Amino acid sequence: MKGIRAASPGSPVTVACVGVYILDVLGRPISSLPVGQTSQLIDEIRISAAGTAGGTSVDLARLGAKVIAMGAVGQDEIGEMLVSLLDKNGVDTRYLVRKPEAQTSATILPIHPDGTRPAWHVIGANGHFGIEDVNWEAIAGCEFVHLGGISAMPRFDGDASVEVLRFAKRRGALTTADCLGVKREDTLDLLRRYLPLVDVFMPNAQEAARVTGLDSPEAAADVFLQLGAGCVIVKLGERGCLIAHGATRTYQPAFDVPVVDSTGCGDAFCAGVIIGLSRGWSIDQAAQFGTAAAALTIQGLGSDAGLQSFEHTQAFAASARRKSC
Repeated sequence: MKGIRAASPGSPVTVACVGVYILDVLGRPISSLPVGQTSQLIDEIRISAAGTAGGTSVDLARLGAKVIAMGAVGQDEIGEMLVSLLDKNGVDTRYLVRKPEAQTSATILPIHPDGTRPAWHVIGANGHFGIEDVNWEAIAGCEFVHLGGISAMPRFDGDASVEVLRFAKRRGALTTADCLGVKREDTLDLLRRYLPLVDVFMPNAQEAARVTGLDSPEAAADVFLQLGAGCVIVKLGERGCLIAHGATRTYQPAFDVPVVDSTGCGDAFCAGVIIGLSRGWSIDQAAQFGTAAAALTIQGLGSDAGLQSFEHTQAFAASARRKSC
């Protein structure tokens, strides 16, 4: 893609992850819920930093980026734990704001044996994140700005998101964006405003269909391109991904790996794409690397379970077996 500044050797790219930060509590395998005050034994329980900004920030840091976290947490023990997990992974948490009026966002995820993940969720502080919480100086120093959580931030969706994306573009940053489900009926109207300012938009197939009303990923991608996105990558789960830019439509197949938990795979994919683009790779090469990052993540419990480093991910991508499209 034109206009992307490749990272210099030995100089990590700087990325601001702006948006949703969540603490996940996960357990597996869970086929049914206990009745009354009975209990069940399971194999594993973990906590992890998550959310379409939080999970992506951890993955980016592990892949070698310098990462700035920008979002909101509460003044509570959950927030302390979330910030601690981000710090442990090398994410710069100085620009996360504390919201005394709300708890830190959190999710409980009982992971089914097939890796699917129903959830109980508290929006918490993510619902209080606003334009007044943005540190413009920090964003100005970033080569990439990732907006994670379109339609899931009641005070940030709309004018605030537009202002951040516009500021990032004026400063020469490459902008990427992802959803967190589709929480608003007017999400397509939001995207009409956002996408002319987004270089790479990366929804999953369900989000794309819900927003556009179109079951075909290709048709949905066409809508997003017509709205102004520079490139659209639709994440297709076990089918890999669709890459659409200009008149070009290509697919990258998924890797054939055992599935433990699909939590955070989309976040890892976004991180992999950003890292690939920062190295001057083509969008197809970057998407393949994103697919590898997602494949490593799906093999463990939680959004931070399987991804280790750039070198490990690159070696996996070169050697692992891929599914047919």
